[in-house]
Amino acid sequence: MGVRALDPALPRPIENGREFDRMAARLEELDFPDRKLTREEEALPEVIAALVEVYDEEHYHIPEQPPCEMVNHLMEQRGLRQKDLVAVIGSRAQVSDLVNGKRGISKAQAKKLADFFGVSVELFL
Repeated sequence: MGVRALDPALPRPIENGREFDRMAARLEELDFPDRKLTREEEALPEVIAALVEVYDEEHYHIPEQPPCEMVNHLMEQRGLRQKDLVAVIGSRAQVSDLVNGKRGISKAQAKKLADFFGVSVELFL
């Protein structure tokens, strides 16, 4: 059975928070189905994820900040201290230089920080 043209579950541009929540819930249903999905439903997660990402970027954009400020913000948010990043960055001196803006972040360090904090690597580049 094909998808009806006016089916309210069809993905479309997200225009408000209520629609965002609905699409996020639909994405979760498709990611963790309680039944076998149709071919059409199997294709939906990629489309819905793209729509959610566009809305998210347009409405919840994080302004660009120097990497050191982003690291400091994430540390503060999580109640971390510089010593907590030594295993991620390398040494106390490297962590101190990084959080004080005296040194940049390498791509390898950015990847490690992104994994550690559970955020996008782009926040540090």
